[in-house]
Amino acid sequence: MSAAILGGMPIVSRLRVGIEASIADLVARGGSPPSLTSLLVGHNPPAEAYRAAIERSFQRLGIVHRARALPARTSRDELVAELRQLNGARDVTGVLVLMPLPPHLHADLILENLSPLKDVDGITPTNAGRLHLGLPSLRPSTPQGGLEVLDHYNIPLEGKTAVVVGRSNVVGRPLATMLTQRHATVTLCHRRTRDLASHTRRADLVAMATGVPGLLRADMINPTATVLDFGISVVQGKLVGDVDFATVSQAAAAVTPVPGGIGPVTTLVLARNTIAAGYAALSGDLDHVDLAVHHLEAPY
Repeated sequence: MSAAILGGMPIVSRLRVGIEASIADLVARGGSPPSLTSLLVGHNPPAEAYRAAIERSFQRLGIVHRARALPARTSRDELVAELRQLNGARDVTGVLVLMPLPPHLHADLILENLSPLKDVDGITPTNAGRLHLGLPSLRPSTPQGGLEVLDHYNIPLEGKTAVVVGRSNVVGRPLATMLTQRHATVTLCHRRTRDLASHTRRADLVAMATGVPGLLRADMINPTATVLDFGISVVQGKLVGDVDFATVSQAAAAVTPVPGGIGPVTTLVLARNTIAAGYAALSGDLDHVDLAVHHLEAPY
């Protein structure tokens, strides 16, 4: 039996309407038109593919996107200086630092030096802490994109068993928090989890966020499971996910494809977060960022 394919494009259309209304509202309140600066240090094909998708989507939405590139040899001090310059730039609403950084640069540099008001991926301690406490915050775009997919396809979460595989600060950990806040019972797995399949087989929802191509196979899930694939890898010039799609799509109840699943939704959520950062700049705090989500269409 084939799984339902949870494509992202129908959701993109709905989000686009809300984003356009949010931009108009932000400007009407006295805010500046939103703009995003993406910062890439060195060379990374998945990050470059994501940046290209951002450029295409933002151009359609009328949001300015500036791509900033630093060489792989960039020093700690040079990266910090770049972040501080972006923090203080009035024409920069949001900043997205594309991961991973080169090995000699630790992600803590971003966490400690990026302004929480411009942190459109919700990775700074301020935004991460507010997310975990249930306070208004700039939320990580990728896990929020996954929730948008589940909501669009009316997949319930309350009381369900969810397994998140991957514990990064940008996907796995915040996703586990978001699912818990939606009343799912969550297990967070990672590379040192023993017998991963014993966890995934009992789950109503399996979310893969490891960056390991084809890690989840058909024999690791039950036939009623919904599978969210957050993975993005480049294999022989093609984008692939963490899910062995050919087999899992014949074994699960529903699955997101790569490409064409969560990815395009994530890009629209990032645009919405950029507008939310515009509200933060207008008020000087994070308490009103949720205004950016108040202009969606009526429930689908």
